[in-house]
Amino acid sequence: MAVHRDPVPVQRVFIGSDAIAAGELTRYQLRAHCRRIFPDVYAYGGGELSVRDRAAAAVLWSRGRAVVTGLAASAVHGSKWIDPSIPIELACPNNKAPAGIISRAETLFDDEVHSIPGLPVSTLARTAFDLARRGTVRQAVTHVDALANATRFNVDDVLALLPRHCNVRGVRRVPAVLDLADAGSQSPRETWLRLLLMAAGFPRPETQIPVLRDDGRSRYFLDMGWRDVMVAVEYDGEQHRLDRGIYRNDRTRSEFIADMGWRRIRVVAGDRTADIIERTRRAWTSSQTPGR
Repeated sequence: MAVHRDPVPVQRVFIGSDAIAAGELTRYQLRAHCRRIFPDVYAYGGGELSVRDRAAAAVLWSRGRAVVTGLAASAVHGSKWIDPSIPIELACPNNKAPAGIISRAETLFDDEVHSIPGLPVSTLARTAFDLARRGTVRQAVTHVDALANATRFNVDDVLALLPRHCNVRGVRRVPAVLDLADAGSQSPRETWLRLLLMAAGFPRPETQIPVLRDDGRSRYFLDMGWRDVMVAVEYDGEQHRLDRGIYRNDRTRSEFIADMGWRRIRVVAGDRTADIIERTRRAWTSSQTPGR
């Protein structure tokens, strides 16, 4: 009687033809138990594939000739808030990339490539450089914010790449995007809110402002604001309304911050931009009223 043998690839993503040649899988097992990600590249097991899984699959598709760049590299470096289904960007001279891969014939010097571990990705500096020059300015700042929040990369290392790649698309705006970026942003909506306030003429807000609590040791942190006028603006996600524990803690936090003299504007999904700006202006005006 034939003995059923489960597929046992060496890693979650693998080259199908190699696994068959090595006797790790039969063709039937490959079709029945594995998911095709890219041509001749498969994944074993259920569940959603992470960006890192798909990036590893893309490098396998290139037969090891590519380097992961852009948003996928950012996710591998630890950035949050990245859709796991994004196209995987590769530095690889191949103009016939399959769906799900964006292949570019770009120049990466040896010191712009890093292994994490065993997966070739652009370094932090090169990743930030590429994020800053692609998409709209707001998208670029949002992506650079996420990378900065996760890694605290060195801006000077990014700027040092400009003379090397002075002719690539989008390079001229890189310094401006880096200047707008802020590692204190803890979500894409916080980035959006900060840029909205700055575009409306408010001074650049400080992010993650600490407010010392009664115990003299722990702190609350305000999303963004201005200490000199004691005005803060915060974005409240759905969890603030739907999670009872978060709701109770937020109520206690709100009362304490108000007692400390802060005027706090709370922004939620659906708020009109004009209303957010007007509410912030009123708080500024009130904070400057004599005898406040």
